[in-house]
Amino acid sequence: MSATLCALILTVSALIRAVSGVLGGPTNVTLSSNNLNLVLRWKPPNGAPRGVIYTTEFKSTVASEYRKGCVNISAPECDLTSFNITEYGNYTGRVQVLLGAESSLWVESNHITPDKDTVIGPPEVSVLSNGQTLEVSMTDPKFSHSSLRNVFISASYNITYWKKGQKDKSKQIAVTQTRVILNDLEPNSEYCVQVHIQTSQKPNQSILSRIICESTTDEQSLWVETGIVLVIMVVALVLVVLVMRNWRNISQFLFPKEALPQHFKDPHALLAKPRSSVYLVSSKPVEEFNQVRVVAAEEGRLLEEAGSVCSRQPEGGEGDGDVEKLKEEQTAELLPVDLISS
Repeated sequence: MSATLCALILTVSALIRAVSGVLGGPTNVTLSSNNLNLVLRWKPPNGAPRGVIYTTEFKSTVASEYRKGCVNISAPECDLTSFNITEYGNYTGRVQVLLGAESSLWVESNHITPDKDTVIGPPEVSVLSNGQTLEVSMTDPKFSHSSLRNVFISASYNITYWKKGQKDKSKQIAVTQTRVILNDLEPNSEYCVQVHIQTSQKPNQSILSRIICESTTDEQSLWVETGIVLVIMVVALVLVVLVMRNWRNISQFLFPKEALPQHFKDPHALLAKPRSSVYLVSSKPVEEFNQVRVVAAEEGRLLEEAGSVCSRQPEGGEGDGDVEKLKEEQTAELLPVDLISS
């Protein structure tokens, strides 16, 4: 039933447009402002054919005529911020639909004053744990015209913080500075922080920032961590001093100055002909030998007997001649034949 009704409405609107020769105008034409910009938005007309384009105009209450905005655009949006507007003006806009030679009637938007009606964005927030306290830092959102503090002189930050899991017991403080220390916190606990901007000119608050949670620590543990850091720094400093004082020895140990001879470094020098005239001559070794006589056991016994006889003779006695004769006989037996004959 609903599908049939929609088809009937589209058919009737198409017939009206064909009879009257006028396009249907855009719907929901709205002028809005975020961070002091000025944007005109709308929706295409019901049953609009493909290929339609739009032209926009705007004016302030102090001007009697409209000024051209975006012309012949296909997107249903026009940013009027760059058309020399001021944050204190009261503006209205209007949109017209175009299709070839056809055009719709102008459809006007609402009136808006940027400094009163703009939506202030969320501030940038960072939270840093410092022992049993939390340091909260805030940055203003960027504005299209001027800045937050120039337009909203009395702007302040509304900080809401609570112990995680206990948002119903949250606390709030309002400050104007961009850095705040939260010191009424419990040690070793996790707290969450959220901030928004409040101004006297605007009854409504800004968009809330994202929630950031950070844990506190114990003061004693903070001193322990600080002591560890100091010890590490002292040790590092001592090492640096020792290295600087003994750098010459260390560098000689790590990078010795002794170098290889040049002829070892150059591979061509190893293959080159030696400069010395003395060469090692490799020739067949010459064998040298002497004649050796093997003495039989009987001959050895005779020599021993001769020695014993000599030992029994008195010094300068009569047996000297016999002994000498016996030695000669034994010696003659030991000598080779060729030596005896000679």
